[in-house]
Amino acid sequence: MLYNLSINDIAIIKQAEITFENGFNVLTGETGAGKSIIIDSINAILGGRTSKEIIRTGAARASVFASFYNVNKDIINSLAEQNIDISENTVELQRIINSDGRTICKINGTTVSGSFLKEIGKSLITIHGQLDNQALLNPEMHCSFIDKLADNENILSSYKSEYDRYCSLLSKIKSLDIDQQSKERRIEVLNYQIDEIEKADIKIGETEQLKNQRDIIRNSEKILCSLNNAYNAINGSDDFSGAELLAREAANEISEASKYLSEAENISEEITDISYQLSDVSEKINSIVNSIEYDPNLLEQIEERLDLIYNLTKKYGSDESEILSFLANAKAELDSIVLSDEQKEQLKADLSACKEELRKRADCLTKSRTDASNEFSKKVVEVLKFLEMPSVMFSVSIKKCEYNENGQDEIEFLLSANKGEDLKPLSKIASGGELSRIMLAIKSVLADKDDIDTLIFDEIDTGVSGRAAQKVALKMKEVSLNRQVICVTHLASIASLADSHFLIEKYEKDDKTFTKVTKLDYNGRVGELSRIIGGINITDETVTLAKQMLEG
Repeated sequence: MLYNLSINDIAIIKQAEITFENGFNVLTGETGAGKSIIIDSINAILGGRTSKEIIRTGAARASVFASFYNVNKDIINSLAEQNIDISENTVELQRIINSDGRTICKINGTTVSGSFLKEIGKSLITIHGQLDNQALLNPEMHCSFIDKLADNENILSSYKSEYDRYCSLLSKIKSLDIDQQSKERRIEVLNYQIDEIEKADIKIGETEQLKNQRDIIRNSEKILCSLNNAYNAINGSDDFSGAELLAREAANEISEASKYLSEAENISEEITDISYQLSDVSEKINSIVNSIEYDPNLLEQIEERLDLIYNLTKKYGSDESEILSFLANAKAELDSIVLSDEQKEQLKADLSACKEELRKRADCLTKSRTDASNEFSKKVVEVLKFLEMPSVMFSVSIKKCEYNENGQDEIEFLLSANKGEDLKPLSKIASGGELSRIMLAIKSVLADKDDIDTLIFDEIDTGVSGRAAQKVALKMKEVSLNRQVICVTHLASIASLADSHFLIEKYEKDDKTFTKVTKLDYNGRVGELSRIIGGINITDETVTLAKQMLEG
């Protein structure tokens, strides 16, 4: 259940905090006061799409915070899988929208992805608005209502897995179903590509090694000159003594001095070690010098090899790894084409078996929907008659269609709102007020089919008035006996039955517009109901009527 909602710097709401109660909560106010902003804020906290444009002018960011308690076990388990702490069945959601468009989502203080926030949000609140009424006009949506009543989740999931397999087999058969001439051309191209790459015998990292080797050969003269200079500096030449000989001479001199000065003995040993190290280094330099040989033929071979690899990269990939990957894919494609006739026959056999299994699962789904449709129609009619549609007839049409991801059923709701009228597609004949009542009836029938504790009705009473409006109010009140209901309405008959009534008001201060939310006491409710009933001219009669509505 939604307990607390805190909104900061969203549109014209600088700061608002609402503490909702169990049962029936109602929000009323003048058009444009900010009721829709509150619903948008709830949508945002549930992971709905939002943007930086909702941030209040002058603010750096906007935020929404909501706390829920007594959440169901499925939500607790989902949070536990993400290592999110939860205590006393309480969940706190937070969403921050920054001016650069980035959003931050948190659950119980832990940062989560927007998709996970949306997943959790779906299990906490269901929002029904005028757009849901419009969804009734789309027959493609009708199937989902029947599936929900029939608890078809597992049956539908089983069907969809087989349907995915069916589509995959069809796709594979289609890809193999090419004409012989195209097949031969493709085989010729693949054979050429495979042969060209295999002859090159490419190795991963080869290009870098070849370039290093080429650099050495190209610069061998400079390298040899530097190495010889270094060698002579250590070993000396006819013109000067090298570092090794000088180090030995220094060691001998210090050794002579150490006969009279003990502190010099260690220095002599250190210099002697240095002379040995210099000797080792000179041997290594000499070894490198002997290994380097300028070979124009080798350089030419390296250049040719690099040119070959470069030409292959222009055709098959940017480096050796991509070229070899291209080779593997080409071989796999060639094998599939060569074996396509055998594969095609096997795939056709698999498709035939799959289609039979698909038919069985689709038939099972159809039976479940047919059985549920009878119960659904009966219950919807009962509610609609209560909602002042006494002559209503409602039926569910189920026709066979091509297999699709939802089965083989084309489902559409049929309605006759008046006596003597034939049943016709709902989308063709229902008025706005009828759609509101039909949607409420459907939601009422499906109310026990989920574990969502909070239902929000956002002005779905549009087009309803008089006795029908009163019956709509009574039905919402009935639904609120088993779960929390939050309703945005302009109807006094609905507002008067609320357990908690909140007034949304807009005002101006310092050349800025603000929205405030006030929980109304008895006198406040009388005043607000009087405004809804009487508009600008509030008389003693409207006040009396408002009191009578509150007192039942």
